[in-house]
Amino acid sequence: MQIEDMIEEFKKIDVCCVSDAADSLGISCALYGIKPVVSGTSLCGPAFTVRFMPCGDAKGMVEDYLSDVLPGQVVVIDNAGRDHCSVWGGLMAESASIRKVAGTVIDGVCRDIPTLLRLNYPIFSKGTYMAAGRGRVMVDYVNKPVAISNMRIEPGDIMVGDDSGVMAIPLKAAERVLKIAVEIAERDSKTLKAVRSGMKLKDARDSVRQ
Repeated sequence: MQIEDMIEEFKKIDVCCVSDAADSLGISCALYGIKPVVSGTSLCGPAFTVRFMPCGDAKGMVEDYLSDVLPGQVVVIDNAGRDHCSVWGGLMAESASIRKVAGTVIDGVCRDIPTLLRLNYPIFSKGTYMAAGRGRVMVDYVNKPVAISNMRIEPGDIMVGDDSGVMAIPLKAAERVLKIAVEIAERDSKTLKAVRSGMKLKDARDSVRQ
């Protein structure tokens, strides 16, 4: 299956079903502690990875890479969990929205929350903090492996996120995870229909499995 087709199918499934599918295959890809900043948003797309490091005497810009991100990609930022400086703010979100970037995931914090809320921009992080990253951190590299919540993410891995959190699906396993996630979603839908008809949850689950 082409990656574009897989992404369209992943968009139809909630993250919990994807998580259960990955668990069934023994694949660890849940990003612990990464939460939505803008409730009600979701993201799905291939990862564009960025790694930050402390500046020292060098004073690079934090947003130099943004023009290289393609429409539909998810910006995945490894800031080593730093919570004392932001690596994403309102101007970057405005630019990303215009460029049709699918969203942003940060092992760290972001800022300019009123702008993010106004844009309804899908951004997931470990928190928020107003201090700028400029002068504190700088881009080390882009589109190489990064770590988010101690989980290795390769460029092109499929990122899926909603209010329940974010998953990073290894591209080589994405088709297998998708197939099982679709089956789980269909089974859950049938179970819910049975429960709403008055059936007890245990009986509803048993009937769906038959």
